[in-house]
Amino acid sequence: MFRRLIRGMKRSRGLSLLELVVAILVLSIGSIAALRATDQSRVSIGGLPSRVVSGLVARNRIQEARLYGPARLGVLPEEVRMAGQVYRITHDTETTAGGLVRIVVVARGPDGVGAQFVTYLPDKGLEP
Repeated sequence: MFRRLIRGMKRSRGLSLLELVVAILVLSIGSIAALRATDQSRVSIGGLPSRVVSGLVARNRIQEARLYGPARLGVLPEEVRMAGQVYRITHDTETTAGGLVRIVVVARGPDGVGAQFVTYLPDKGLEP
């Protein structure tokens, strides 16, 4: 019995060529999946600075609407330069049933990435 056990161990030492090929295939598929996930996160993070600056531009326009009043939004420029790039600002206003003005401000960077903010303000700003 002991001899049979030793003979069985001698035959099963090492890997066959087929087992090695399968192991390399599994590792390569896992590596490709990891590289694709890394590339996708890189692409996602790449647009983040433009989104952040677009948000700042939109918030600035909302603050201008608070100061000057929603009626003066049409006088403000449609393009603003910030962080070395030109951002295009659009706005939409409508009066609500409660007497407030709903303002939707959208700011887009040169790459098309943008931010949108909605605010409700009284009809008059802070300026006399």
